[in-house]
Amino acid sequence: CRQLFRSPSMPSSVIRPILKRIDRPQDRDTPVKTKRRRSVAGTPSEEAAGEPVAWLLRSRSFSHEEIENLLANDHQELIGDFSKAYLLQTVEGKHQDLKYISPEMMVAVLTGQFSSLIESCVIVDCRYPYEYEGGHIKGAVNLPMEQDVEDFLLKKPIVPFDASKRVIVIFHCEFSSERGPRMCRFVREKDRACNEYPHLHYPELYVLKGGYREFFPQYQTHCEPQDYRPMHHEDFKEDLRKFRLKSR
Repeated sequence: CRQLFRSPSMPSSVIRPILKRIDRPQDRDTPVKTKRRRSVAGTPSEEAAGEPVAWLLRSRSFSHEEIENLLANDHQELIGDFSKAYLLQTVEGKHQDLKYISPEMMVAVLTGQFSSLIESCVIVDCRYPYEYEGGHIKGAVNLPMEQDVEDFLLKKPIVPFDASKRVIVIFHCEFSSERGPRMCRFVREKDRACNEYPHLHYPELYVLKGGYREFFPQYQTHCEPQDYRPMHHEDFKEDLRKFRLKSR
């Protein structure tokens, strides 16, 4: 077959290359294409040419961690009635649904550093009476049972005289691991039940991280008496048994 296309003057060892049709670039306008496009009136391509071009921006994909951070900085950073942000700086604690403050922040409240914004701060010591009597934070009230805290806080709610100021409640027990957090949740649940959502008597609740066990060694001068009596004290085993039965 190749012999048919060989020139008589060309040596037999040289074969003329096979010619191929040159494909024109598809995106290049030829005179024929241009003429055809102009002859068709009202085509979609012609109409679209007169419309403004919409620029598409590349969307950003958020990682799981970024989404959690966005959610954490949303309504969770507002107090219970969503009226304003939490006043006190919080720290991470055992229970993610509660707001914890450090012993340093507690001292800042005790020393009046937020007096222009806080009208009343209630420190609820949820430990048993023999623990409280052995040493507690100055000004704290001992409310070890749910009925105690309900009577004290909810039967006659504390209302600020100055509407621009706040009433905050700080809960703690020995370690702020179980009793303090449980009482904090109890107050919020009862407060929700007796108010129309989202209104609350006490929208700003905190838990003292580390409890009295962590507070006392650092700030003994803010305690009275300046001592620490643990829940499992050898001399109060019977009291412990009695109060545990009551709390069930």
